[in-house]
Amino acid sequence: MNFGLVGQATAMFVVTNVDDIVLLALFFGRATGRGGAASVVAGQYLGFAGILAVSIVGALGAGLLPDSVLPWLGLVPLLLGLRAAWRVWRKADVDEEPEAGPGVLAVAGVTFANGGDNIGVYVPVFATTGTGGLLVYAAVFLALVAVWCAAGRYFATRPVIARALVRWGHLLLPVVLVVIGLLILLRV
Repeated sequence: MNFGLVGQATAMFVVTNVDDIVLLALFFGRATGRGGAASVVAGQYLGFAGILAVSIVGALGAGLLPDSVLPWLGLVPLLLGLRAAWRVWRKADVDEEPEAGPGVLAVAGVTFANGGDNIGVYVPVFATTGTGGLLVYAAVFLALVAVWCAAGRYFATRPVIARALVRWGHLLLPVVLVVIGLLILLRV
């Protein structure tokens, strides 16, 4: 197994899903009993599986492009990062608490809707990695969804940490998206 690729996949998952910890903490905070927590976990997996499926299909479509065009796909996360930075600067990037309860479909819907930026980052990265690399990314991402769910549940019981994530998590995302975009653009 390529541990460098596992590290890259882990880093990409972490930085593109920082905001999901806040959402998961909010959902777990509303969950009641064992069934409520299970619904949050199932919904998170369902929503993330949708993000992953769309990203893989998008990458396969991008695979039809000539190799010389693939690095230009880095413009997608770069532009998303610049857009996110602009919103932070303009203070227009306000996260709202999800209105739906923690049912499986509600969590899946919010997860998928919140994953537009993820798709924009994953497609160009997936398009520039081989089939083996794509399988590593998918396996690492799906394993880390469980870690994210555990972290969200943990944070739901620690209000001080949850408030800090809400306050500062949005600042990290633009920087990381710009870096990912530049790395893809510079990959030759």
